[in-house]
Amino acid sequence: MTGPGPLIASGRDAEIFAYGPGLVLRRSRDGRSIAAEAKVMEYVRGHGYPVPAIDHLSDDGTDLVMERIEGLSMGDVLVRKPWTLKANGALLGELHRRLHEIPAPEGLAGGPGPAGSALVHLDLHPLNVLIGPHGPVVIDWSNARKGAGPSDVALAWVLMMAGEIPVGRLKAALLGRGRRMLVDAFTGCFDLGPVRATLRAIVEWKVTDPHMSEAEQERMWDVVRREERRGTV
Repeated sequence: MTGPGPLIASGRDAEIFAYGPGLVLRRSRDGRSIAAEAKVMEYVRGHGYPVPAIDHLSDDGTDLVMERIEGLSMGDVLVRKPWTLKANGALLGELHRRLHEIPAPEGLAGGPGPAGSALVHLDLHPLNVLIGPHGPVVIDWSNARKGAGPSDVALAWVLMMAGEIPVGRLKAALLGRGRRMLVDAFTGCFDLGPVRATLRAIVEWKVTDPHMSEAEQERMWDVVRREERRGTV
């Protein structure tokens, strides 16, 4: 494996570097092996689900070379083209629906919420969808587990309602007003009874994430309390 090129992106768990024509290198920040994540990606790709193709994995599992997807994240598209909120909310719903039709591979640990046999991503929101030249591609599979589809939908719901918007103040205000439009288009793809039923358990699990700010945690609880006041949970 040759050395990486320039840094492209930096996340909580990994850094992404250019790596030759049409490739990127995903490098674990803390030396954690990415082998399990790569295995899940290959598995879902084998089921026809849109993920980057894997080129190779380092012997120690900390460096993953994969297809480079040329395009913006869905989150960036929403900021630049807010008139696409409804269409992208529905597209995100379709990506969830397609994923939850795939049975989890053997040996995958169970996730939060009710038990289930589906593959759940547990971080499938607009920042983890790249809009490439051939359509959407889902990235960052480090949280993938075996579980129930409604839990995955519930988590995406509260994250979209609660997450900080990393853009300028004016755009943040505009997109903040568009949150409901985006979320309504997304949740409109599902029977919300089972989704609402798992909201509290999902938030109880997610607030233990040290990367969630106190303000984000409180907004997630606001979603739960609002739905409980409606008498639907």
